[in-house]
Amino acid sequence: QSTRMYHQSKSAVYVVCYYIQSVVDDWIESYKTDRDSALLELINFFIHCSGCKGAVSSEMFRHMQNSEIIRKMTEEFDEDSGDYPLAMAGPVWKKFKLSLCEFIAVLVRQCQYSIIYDEYMMDTVISLLTGLSDSQVRAFRHTSTLAAMKLMTALVNVALNLSINLDNTQRQYETERNKSIGKRANERLELLLQKRKELQENQDEIENMMNAIFKGVFIHRYRDVIAEIRVVCIEEIGMWMKMYSEAFLNDSYLKYVGWTMYDKQGEVRLKCLTALQGLYYSRELNARLELFTSRFKDRIVSMTLDKEYDVAVQHSVLLSFKDVLLPCDYCESVYHLVYSAHRPVAVAAGEFLYKKLFTHHGPEDEGRPRRGRQCLNANLIRTTVLFFLESELHEHGAYLVDSLWDCASELLKDWESMISLLLDEPYPGEEALTDAQEAALIEIMLCAVRQTCECHPPTGRGPGKRVLTAKEKKTQLDDRTKITETFTVALPLLLAKYSVDPEKVTNLLRFPQYFDLEIYTTGRLEKHLDALLRQVRDVVEKHTDTDVLEACSMTFHALCNEEFTIYNRVDIVRSQMIDEQIDKFHRLLEDVLQEVCPDEDDAYQVLSTLKRITIVAHALQCTHYVILWHLAKVSEGSASKVQHTHTRPDLAFCMMCQRYLNSISTVVKEQAFTILCDALLIFSYQIVASGREALEPLVFSPDASLQSELINFILDHVFVDQDEDNDEAGKIEALHRRRNLLAAFCKLIIYNVVEMKTGADIFKQYMRYYNDYGDIIKETMSKARQIDKIQCAKTLILSLQQLFNEMLNDLGCNFDRSASAFCGIKELARRFSLTFGLDQIKTREAIAMLHKDGIEFAFKEPSPQGEGGPPLNLAFLDILSEFSSKLLRQDKKTVHLYLERFMTFQMALQRDDCWLPLISYRNSLQTGADDDTLSVISGMSSRSSTRSRKSKPPAASKRKLPEGTYALNHNSSIIFRVKLTSCFIVFSLCLALRGE
Repeated sequence: QSTRMYHQSKSAVYVVCYYIQSVVDDWIESYKTDRDSALLELINFFIHCSGCKGAVSSEMFRHMQNSEIIRKMTEEFDEDSGDYPLAMAGPVWKKFKLSLCEFIAVLVRQCQYSIIYDEYMMDTVISLLTGLSDSQVRAFRHTSTLAAMKLMTALVNVALNLSINLDNTQRQYETERNKSIGKRANERLELLLQKRKELQENQDEIENMMNAIFKGVFIHRYRDVIAEIRVVCIEEIGMWMKMYSEAFLNDSYLKYVGWTMYDKQGEVRLKCLTALQGLYYSRELNARLELFTSRFKDRIVSMTLDKEYDVAVQHSVLLSFKDVLLPCDYCESVYHLVYSAHRPVAVAAGEFLYKKLFTHHGPEDEGRPRRGRQCLNANLIRTTVLFFLESELHEHGAYLVDSLWDCASELLKDWESMISLLLDEPYPGEEALTDAQEAALIEIMLCAVRQTCECHPPTGRGPGKRVLTAKEKKTQLDDRTKITETFTVALPLLLAKYSVDPEKVTNLLRFPQYFDLEIYTTGRLEKHLDALLRQVRDVVEKHTDTDVLEACSMTFHALCNEEFTIYNRVDIVRSQMIDEQIDKFHRLLEDVLQEVCPDEDDAYQVLSTLKRITIVAHALQCTHYVILWHLAKVSEGSASKVQHTHTRPDLAFCMMCQRYLNSISTVVKEQAFTILCDALLIFSYQIVASGREALEPLVFSPDASLQSELINFILDHVFVDQDEDNDEAGKIEALHRRRNLLAAFCKLIIYNVVEMKTGADIFKQYMRYYNDYGDIIKETMSKARQIDKIQCAKTLILSLQQLFNEMLNDLGCNFDRSASAFCGIKELARRFSLTFGLDQIKTREAIAMLHKDGIEFAFKEPSPQGEGGPPLNLAFLDILSEFSSKLLRQDKKTVHLYLERFMTFQMALQRDDCWLPLISYRNSLQTGADDDTLSVISGMSSRSSTRSRKSKPPAASKRKLPEGTYALNHNSSIIFRVKLTSCFIVFSLCLALRGE
């Protein structure tokens, strides 16, 4: 029976989906024939739509109250799965929800003229849904609430139609009654009066039904613990207010929306804003919301910074509908969102800003010219510049342009007006732009040009580049042509006017990279190209600022394109300029060398000229690319063997980069480090892979001194504290550079270019710099473990040993083991232990080797207190115990036996505090140890002890650590019973350890 009921529920889904109208018509006919049977069918329909397998029988329907029926259905409801139709995912169940709502709407629409007024059908359905909505079963509560809210919406639509008919009837009655007695039709008056009375009765009855649903369901469920139920209530009340504003658009109902704006769930707050948007969008309804706005104004504005981006977006859209109702101080909190990194929020705030500041035109704006500095756009551009300058918290012009792009692209593409504001003299009575305003306008103009040509948001906002449609590509080409034609003429004039201002010149020199260079030839604009080149040469002569010179270099790079006919013209000018600067440098240098005591001006002239000739960092980068280009030719087999000698990096380039690691300039040495790491990676032994054995002469492996210099560079320039003098943006930029440096070196570890043990200096910084570099260091450890588990384990224990030695140097040998430095090393060891995962079989060899190295380190140095005292590094065993849990039970016994090789009989009897690390470590090895197993280290230990015995048998009562041996005692060797299933694993582990 349960299975049959379940299939009835699924069949109800398909009936609702495909035959709503016919099902409703058939049900109405059935209701007219036998209303109890039809109503029972409708009740079971709602029960099944909740996912309940039970059914209400005719006897239950006749003799039981609704509460009893619901209790009976609750007992038969299967709550184990937690799934029910409205909560299930998939297109079928989404269609089910829509069809259920449509079914209720069609049912009320088909019954609105007779059946809903029989005081039986609607009373029964409302009573049932009200009872189900109060159930503790989530499926009943959710489904019945949705059905009740949709039933309410349908009744609101009926009430609205009744109200309209009642008004029409009243108007007809008044018209007929106002006629003269001779023309008045008394029968018509009687009919209209009767119709008005009937409509009024129906409206009163509908209002009673709506009040019952609102007070019985909505009042309780709009604050339900389930967010989906609250969403349903808020979504529907918004529709009621919009559909039948005369009855619902008042403070009695609006307060529920206002209260729900404080909901903890973002989806509920989002529905509140969506509901309010529908009200504020209408001018007629907007005027009736003044009291609500004043009451919840603070909450509405505070949602500007909602943690849910979708809510913040819809909030900005809402404010754009009712901005006139908000004072200026509230609007300013929205304005700053144009600089948000989340593009939808910024675009919505940009639309609000545009409507608030740019759409109010007065009578004086009529008759303005369409172009020039007196046009309407020029005034709006001034407003944009002022807003940009007054935004003291932000300096990102690209973000502002992107935020306004969707709603004000026509304004931002008015290049003529912008150029006119910069070049033309102000008219009488017009205020000229200040220096800061001119700089801001140039920056905005550059950002707008970039956005036009690249057609994607700036870096850090949005997904990046996307595939353009054919229409967008055509628009892009047309805009780029217009930009080139406009700025080809204007750019030389702008450079001439602002040639002494570094900030303005730097931005102006970036425009040519967005030009369509073919226009210079097809448009016969060569004279403007010559003018541009003259201005660039003049800028080079006047400035020594790095940004300006880099911008000049970028300009020549953009113009010197061999694909265009202007290449020769530009290349000649560039070569002449470089030759002039070199000649000037030689002349000045000779003069300085001939003087006995050259003054500062002479030295400045020499250095300035040298700076103009080249920027070292860029020279290194260019050389790097040249080498890669030659390597590509060699790889393709298009070059002779003679070219191999020119491509080898070790001849000069790597040595040069190594020298620049000690440069005074931070930019130069960071660039040199990055390029050197890339070169070492490219020319590593992997270059001969995939059949490229012919490239073997190009392999370059860093020697020990170069590896040491690289790791020292990392320690000196990456693992340093933040400079507190920098602003927040500067700190982020510096951190980004340091992360790039660390990643460049970690790649050398991952690809075996440098020895893995060099990673110890990096791994030991894992805890201290976890927030800055934790992800990079953790990924490096993971990759290193995949390459060689044993060597990775040795590197990890080496990093702990280095930290331990540094602690001894700082605190001395009599340190307190509760000191923060020692606790920090233990915590780092615990973190390292967690990285080995849960599969002890895979990490068996590595963990065994780790304990071996740790034990040897602990007993390596003799006691500073003399004979009978603890070894200097004995406390390291306390750190090593963090890895004991990663040993298999049989290996714990073996490691314990290996530990005993280093212990004397007196050590085992010690119980003083200084011997606690040894006691603790031994206890961690004895926990869970299994005697009936073989060990990894002991097999190797026995063989080692045999070799040791042949040369010199060690004393039984004293530990002896001859250099280069493991000092294993043959007399303490044990006999192992080997399990057949472990033979292969143990043999491989012993070989690995023996190789060490």
